[in-house]
Amino acid sequence: MNTPSIGMSARPARRPASRTSLGSLALIGFALLVLLFLIGPIFIIVMMSVGDASYIQFPPHILSLKWYAQYFSDVDWMSATWFSLRVAFATTISSTVIGTMASIALVRGVFPGKAAVQAIALSPLVVPHIVIAIALYLFFAPLGLIGNLGGFLIAHTVLAVPYVVITVSAALKSFDPILERAALNCGATRLTAFFSVVLPDILPGIAAGAVFAFLASFDEATVAFFISDTGGKTITRKFFEDIDYNLTPIIAAVATMTIVLSLVLMTGIRALERRASGKSGKHEL
Repeated sequence: MNTPSIGMSARPARRPASRTSLGSLALIGFALLVLLFLIGPIFIIVMMSVGDASYIQFPPHILSLKWYAQYFSDVDWMSATWFSLRVAFATTISSTVIGTMASIALVRGVFPGKAAVQAIALSPLVVPHIVIAIALYLFFAPLGLIGNLGGFLIAHTVLAVPYVVITVSAALKSFDPILERAALNCGATRLTAFFSVVLPDILPGIAAGAVFAFLASFDEATVAFFISDTGGKTITRKFFEDIDYNLTPIIAAVATMTIVLSLVLMTGIRALERRASGKSGKHEL
C-alpha cells in the first residue's frame, strides 16, 4: 500500500482553462455592452448633427455641416450661448474662490458646528434641483433677479460650490503639512506659505473643481428653466423651447459641441494632473 510521504505538500486543484476563459469572455462582453449603452446615444446624436434632412434622422443619408452653420447664424441661439458662457465663467470664479476657502476651513479648521457647515455646503448635491429651483424662483422674483446675470450667478454658485469643496478638500487632505511647517520655520508668514507652498500643490484640485463648476453651470437645466425669461435665457432653456416648438437637427449640433467642450476641459484637467504628478515625482527624486 503506497502512502504519501510526510514532506509532500498537497497542490491546489487547478480550474479548467475553458471555464476561466469563458468567465473572462463573459466579463469582457458585459463590459462592452455597458460601454455601448453609455456611448451609443452620444454616437447617435453626433450622427444626427451631420445630417442633411430638415428633421431628426438616423442614420443620415447625406453628410452635411449645415446645421452647425445655422446654429452660428441664429441670433437666438447665439444670444443664449453667450449668456450661458458669461454665467458659467462668473460662476467658475465665484464658486472656486468660495469653495477653496470653505475647503480650507473644513479640512484645517476646528470650530463648533463644523459637521453642519459641511453638510450645508454639500447639500445641493443631495437636494433635488426642482426643489432648489422653486425656492430660488419664489425668493428671486420679488427681488427682480429673474432673467439676469446676478440671479443666475447666485443660483449657479450655490449649485457649483460643492464640486469645488470636494475636489479641493481631497487635495488638501493629501498635502503633506510638514512642507508648510518648514516654510513657517524658515520665516515665511502664514499667507506667504500658503501661496508659495500649499497653493502650487493643490492647484490641480482647484483647477478640477473650477472645471466641474463651469460644467455644472453651463449644463444646468432645471434651475435655469425657472429663473430664465425673455431677457436672460441660457442655452439649456433654449434646448427645452426648441424641443417643444422647433425640433431640428440644430439641437443635435449644439449637443455635440457641448460634448466636445466637456471632453476638452476634462482632457485639460487630466493633463494638468499628470504634469503636477510628474513634477512631484522629480522633487522626490
